[in-house]
Amino acid sequence: MRALWVLGLCCVLLTFGSVRADDEVDVDGTVEEDLGKSREGSRTDDEAAKEEKEESDDEAAVEEEEEEKKPKTKKVEKTVWDWELMNDIKPIWQRPSKEVEEDEYKAFYKSFSKESDDPMAYIHFTAEGEVTFKSILFVPTSAPRGLFDEYGSKKSDYIKLYVRRVFITDDFHDMMPKYLNFVKGVVDSDDLPLNVSRETLQQHKLLKVIRKKLVRKTLDMIKKIADDKYNDTFWKEFGTNIKLGVIEDHSNRTRLAKLLRFQSSHHPTDITSLDQYVERMKEKQDKIYFMAGSSRKEAESSPFVERLLKKGYEVIYLTEPVDEYCIQALPEFDGKRFQNVAKEGVKFDESEKTKESREAVEKEFEPLLNWMKDKALKDKIEKAVVSQRLTESPCALVASQYGWSGNMERIMKAQAYQTGKDISTNYYASQKKTFEINPRHPLIRDMLRRIKEDEDDKTVLDLAVVLFETATLRSGYLLPDTKAYGDRIERMLRLSLNIDPDAKVEEEPEEEPEETAEDTTEDTEQDEDEEMDVGTDEEETAKESTAEKDEL
Repeated sequence: MRALWVLGLCCVLLTFGSVRADDEVDVDGTVEEDLGKSREGSRTDDEAAKEEKEESDDEAAVEEEEEEKKPKTKKVEKTVWDWELMNDIKPIWQRPSKEVEEDEYKAFYKSFSKESDDPMAYIHFTAEGEVTFKSILFVPTSAPRGLFDEYGSKKSDYIKLYVRRVFITDDFHDMMPKYLNFVKGVVDSDDLPLNVSRETLQQHKLLKVIRKKLVRKTLDMIKKIADDKYNDTFWKEFGTNIKLGVIEDHSNRTRLAKLLRFQSSHHPTDITSLDQYVERMKEKQDKIYFMAGSSRKEAESSPFVERLLKKGYEVIYLTEPVDEYCIQALPEFDGKRFQNVAKEGVKFDESEKTKESREAVEKEFEPLLNWMKDKALKDKIEKAVVSQRLTESPCALVASQYGWSGNMERIMKAQAYQTGKDISTNYYASQKKTFEINPRHPLIRDMLRRIKEDEDDKTVLDLAVVLFETATLRSGYLLPDTKAYGDRIERMLRLSLNIDPDAKVEEEPEEEPEETAEDTTEDTEQDEDEEMDVGTDEEETAKESTAEKDEL
């Protein structure tokens, strides 16, 4: 047993010794492996350091070569100019209109136009479509000086054109029409070219589009001016421009017609619009009646308006030279045609009874009418008719529908550079007038009685001619021979005072011419000279006698 125990112990010891021997081998191998790795790491670090040193040496060599190649320089002080933005405020027309205060618009207008007064009206808008642009337009409080000097030929510098905030020019003919030459403002567009001349830009098709929109916006701005301010201020300053616009601008004629103002028989001082006139028209009235004259007094005292005013019709008074041209350019307003009461065509609604009465009167005065047309006024009138428009005056001279009224004839004859060679002018001037008589006037009734008794009565012939010439003056026309008219008036006065028409003017007795003060002075001087001569002769005679005595 003991032997077995010893044997077992020996086996255990042998086994343990074998394990320890293996461990030692592994430990040594591991250590050796670690040492190998350490040696490899140390070799790698050395190589890396060596490579870095070589690279730094190469870089230093390259830098030295580059420094050798670069030229030697010297620092020099230099002044560099640069732009500095002084005005960082956005242009007022580039800002939304809701963000701009009224005081800002007024301040901009005064700075822009060099005016001291605030604008009467302004409009700020952005136009879009075929061309996009922004604009501010102003109506001044008073008309610029010389507004109509060289009208149409003078360039307007009140509209300034900008392209992309760069000022281009204010020297355009077609930016605004002639009749709106008082409007001031700016126009800024990004769609117009910058790299072209002003002459080329002026012919650009987009400018026509801009012009059209500017006119529409300007008329809208004027339309929004309050009525009292418009009538009291705007119309006094720029009324003539609106009338010229009606004549010149066919496309905007309807809009401009609503801006017209005239005096009328409705009120002695206030002016009225055509809209207001139409509202006050009588129930069956289908025409707008107007009368032209050099003044309101002349127009309202004209024989042509007598019956119209008596029947309660409102008559528009045209007192400016351009007014009649303006109305002639308007074919109608609100479906109502215009009627010049100084021309043919004035008719009134009449009942059957009134019509029969008028026809009876015409038949009664037919001998007088024929006598005037064929004998007394043969070469002066187109025809003689019984008037429907006269109530107080004995007669009137009425133009044909295509002839000149008295006011228009005066204007045409007063035109500068009128040579009389224009065919149309000569045609209108040569149109004969219609002689209308008032059958209820005592002069006309007495003339009818006289010509029935004797058609060759010289007094009645003179009376007919005087009536014609007086009617010519009352109707606003000019007499071609004022001396003959004066002679006839004198002859009629002689007859009314029972003075012989052939009585001569007494001759003034001839008187001897009286001596003037100068003549008296000359005579006195001559007398004094003669006296001096006589005295001298006497002295000489005395000396001679004394000498003779001495000799004796």
